[in-house]
Amino acid sequence: MTPVRRGAVARFAGDGRAADGAPPDGVALRMRSVTKTYGKGAGAVTALREVSLDVPAGSFTAVMGPSGSGKSTFLHCLAGIDRPTSGQVFLGGTELSGLVEAALTAARRERIGYVFQAYNLLSALSVRQNVTLVPRLAGTPVDESWLTEIFDRVGMREHIDRRPHQLSGGQQQRVAIARALVTRPDALLADEPTGALDTRTGQEVLRLFRHLVDEVGQTVLMVTHDPVAASYADSVVFLADGRIAGRLERPTPEQIADRMTHLGEW
Repeated sequence: MTPVRRGAVARFAGDGRAADGAPPDGVALRMRSVTKTYGKGAGAVTALREVSLDVPAGSFTAVMGPSGSGKSTFLHCLAGIDRPTSGQVFLGGTELSGLVEAALTAARRERIGYVFQAYNLLSALSVRQNVTLVPRLAGTPVDESWLTEIFDRVGMREHIDRRPHQLSGGQQQRVAIARALVTRPDALLADEPTGALDTRTGQEVLRLFRHLVDEVGQTVLMVTHDPVAASYADSVVFLADGRIAGRLERPTPEQIADRMTHLGEW
């Protein structure tokens, strides 16, 4: 089944850049000359090298690359989990890389949704309790109308009182996606979200991402190793040796797989 694509396409930073590096309106995420190095001296390892990228609001972007290419560090820097050694990371007009720790924690909690390969649901809590855990811990009220809409969107409204062990893997991932959406995040970041799922269930999750982008206007950025999964995105960005090694817009799985085989030559 060929996915429908109507979102915007990720572009390299450079056009419309404000003097302070903040992105223009319509850009949800921006990396500007980001370098990330772990360690010091002879043992230092540079995971990202001068990476610049804009992710438009309401778009679906996939990130691919061989093992060790910097995908995880890329995602962690965008999410504010890691601070870049140099360069800037923006969430809308907010520079995450310049925030103090308390403000950065608040931004991650309220404005970034994160979906993991492992669902990270708490077994003792119901679906509803898992989804509303973050706002409840933060002491913020839950928007019941939005919560109902989320459960409808992810197809879990009839299962809100169940525990994770009573759900299939695909259902658990849908709960994890609902949890990531409950704060109405500026961006939803997904780290290999279909890696633990069978092909059919993985496609259901990808169609859900596509629906959230096309019908809700949610910004989604997904790291994946699967060309078929990446083909659901509007734009696929390739990483190699910590640098952006190209991109494809609205590609087929075959085009993505072919590009991946040539990343070593890059």
